[in-house]
Amino acid sequence: MSDFQYLAVHTEAGSRHMSMYDKVLMLKPEKEAFFHQELPLYIPPPIFSRLDTPVDYFYRPDTQHREGYNNPTISGENLIGLSRARRPHNAIFVNFEDEEVPMQPLEAAVQTWRRVCTNPLDRKMEEELGKLFNIRPIWSRNAVKANISVHPDKLKILLPFMAYYMITGPWRSLWIRYGYDPRKNPDAKIYQVLDFRIRCGMKYGYASFELPVKAKRSTYNYSLPITVTKTPNQLVTIHDLKQGLGPSGMASAQKSTPNKYKLKDSVYIFREGALPPYRQMFYQLCDLNVDELQKIIHRNDGAEDFCTERDGWCLPKTSDDLRNAMSLMIRQAIRSKRPALFSGPAKAEGGKEQLTYESGEEEEEEEEEEEEEEEEEEEEEEDFKPSEGSENEMETEMLDYV
Repeated sequence: MSDFQYLAVHTEAGSRHMSMYDKVLMLKPEKEAFFHQELPLYIPPPIFSRLDTPVDYFYRPDTQHREGYNNPTISGENLIGLSRARRPHNAIFVNFEDEEVPMQPLEAAVQTWRRVCTNPLDRKMEEELGKLFNIRPIWSRNAVKANISVHPDKLKILLPFMAYYMITGPWRSLWIRYGYDPRKNPDAKIYQVLDFRIRCGMKYGYASFELPVKAKRSTYNYSLPITVTKTPNQLVTIHDLKQGLGPSGMASAQKSTPNKYKLKDSVYIFREGALPPYRQMFYQLCDLNVDELQKIIHRNDGAEDFCTERDGWCLPKTSDDLRNAMSLMIRQAIRSKRPALFSGPAKAEGGKEQLTYESGEEEEEEEEEEEEEEEEEEEEEEDFKPSEGSENEMETEMLDYV
């Protein structure tokens, strides 16, 4: 294959090819005369191939119809869409503007869970999730995964059976117990969501590559999912879920560990002096375990007059005040763990060392945990490896159901 997909070439009289590369490419700021020079019309193709290796494409001939055939009128019945089929997880989505909230799940969601729930472990998970929603009517998926150990594929079916999903408003991206309307209950203020992103830049004392919190997805290590590099999906059928099988096809009962799918509580709880596991986090206000932040949240206790889509039951600009206070705590935590970043020229060699601190626990404790995990991995190979997912957690979760 050639080095270029498309060359800027003009064919002159006599079949002589002339390159327009030097005349089209701007290597420096040009004056107005550069844009008014006489050049042949050159229009590059609107899109290029995503494949980087040659493949055979088998063209099919045009369909031949009998005389008198007319194309059918375009309608929803015969129109083939560009998107995939909707995933049948039967989740109910609610917008902030909707007047009513669902009181019970869809019948299809009930039937799907009853078809999958065939062993005592599934019934135990259902009871545990029910207890969580009795204690607290609103949960994020990460918070659920940090409190109970459940296979992700089963959680996709169990959550729509227990709760509905809020798309917009102060409770967006959260699962809410059926029949509970947070817009009518001021006590739901503590369950509102806060979209927090770690600030980085020269004015904060550290650049993005120096930030001691890893990114979920790197733009430098990203390749398009073309047909050559795309990995096949590991499908899990209803039969597999009934038998307790994972994507690898091995019975999970053989390697049943009580916390196999459980996440660390740092994925949904914010503590002072601890770094978040990722640069973008979705916290519920009740999970901000810092007295200073709780004082900001409860400034208008007893005076919640109305609920707005932006601030919910809180005072205006509450989210901004929380982000500013949390950013200051993050800066102090980074300073304590990486003082060289704030010492001016005396930085680490090159100033480009990439750290992968995932929590604010002590280094010695983390090293001990890593050694224990390595020993467990040597004894038995894990079947389940949680996906890094998208940096936008809400978008990733919604794609599981639409």
